[in-house]
Amino acid sequence: MIEWLGRALRAQRHELPALAWSFLYFFLLLAAYYVLRPVRDEMAVQAGPERLAQLFTLTFAAMLALVPAYGWLCARLPRARLLPVIYGFFALNLVAFWFAYRGGSTPALAMGFFVWTSVFNLFVVSVFWSFMADLFDEAQAARLYGAIAAGGSCGAISGPALTAQLAPTLGPANLLLVSAALLVLATLCILRLLAWARAHPRQGERRAEEPIGGSIIAGAKAALASPYLLGIGAYLLCYTVLSTSLYFHQVQIVRAELPDSAERTRLFALVDLTVNSLTLIVQLTLTARLGARLGVGWMLALMPLASLIGFAALGLFPTLAVLIAFGVTRRVGEFAISKPVREALYTVVPREERYKAKGFIDTVVYRGGDAFSGWLVTGLRGLGLGVSGIAFAALPVAAAWLAVSFWLGRRQAKLRSGKAID
Repeated sequence: MIEWLGRALRAQRHELPALAWSFLYFFLLLAAYYVLRPVRDEMAVQAGPERLAQLFTLTFAAMLALVPAYGWLCARLPRARLLPVIYGFFALNLVAFWFAYRGGSTPALAMGFFVWTSVFNLFVVSVFWSFMADLFDEAQAARLYGAIAAGGSCGAISGPALTAQLAPTLGPANLLLVSAALLVLATLCILRLLAWARAHPRQGERRAEEPIGGSIIAGAKAALASPYLLGIGAYLLCYTVLSTSLYFHQVQIVRAELPDSAERTRLFALVDLTVNSLTLIVQLTLTARLGARLGVGWMLALMPLASLIGFAALGLFPTLAVLIAFGVTRRVGEFAISKPVREALYTVVPREERYKAKGFIDTVVYRGGDAFSGWLVTGLRGLGLGVSGIAFAALPVAAAWLAVSFWLGRRQAKLRSGKAID
């Protein structure tokens, strides 16, 4: 059975325990997030497209405040303490929100929860993939990241199912405690993975259990000084600008066609279930095989190509059916293909850049793109452009995204063949 499992997952025998704990870790992490996501999306619809730019700007500001604190922790704590501290912090935040919601929901509290959830999602997932890039080299990442990402998909399926099952009896506020408990369980997986890493250190790595060191703004400096990291930032910026644009379309079209709040929440849950189910199938059956056949450049290019087609279709036919079909296709491709390949790009950079520079790119660049895109779409709407006009305006960004994909593929191959590990 172990030999068959290893062949099916393209994992060596000694890698199977780490693969299992990584799978469970990501499962618990995304289950904790997806317990909260339907509530966040309904809050966005209630706020309306006219307030989304403000919410994205507040999220960006929160990221700017947190990144220096994260850099300070990275410089002083070994990863055995750094990771539990981060997840413990967010678990305590959930407990604080639970206490606040017991006094009743307010518009300010709802906006605060939207911003916090957006920060929470990016930060904890970014730290997860930084840890994975620390545990596995680029060859292991190519074989194992698809199966590890499948753990997140299983969690993303289980989270909404758990919400649907428990919400009628526990109530929405008490679900925050469920999410906090899942984060605590994820921390236990970290401890098991740290034990595996001590027994199987990554070749060429030194001082893995020591603090990373450096300054609190080292991540920003590295991300802006390295052409390779700038390319990763540009790739992510194109993705988030188009994602935010599509999110505006979602809020506008869904609110126009589904006036009932309960129906909208149900639609969001069904879309999440569809996306995560299809993502799991693709991750387990196609991701690793496509990577072996296509290579990094073409794998990164698949979603820009899909976006060129999807935004053109949405511009021609701005309907709920086209929006859902495009949105589902794009999210499945992101989670099953682009995300694992994009995370594998960090396996060829030094440890400090895996945590600090990656943290800066995944948080500040990502949410900065959200804020920029939010105000850009708001401005285009103010000029009189509707869904079709804004969708067509997204096509040049998708074309630039495609060009960055192939450049990153070539650059990663050069670094892989002649890199120096710290």
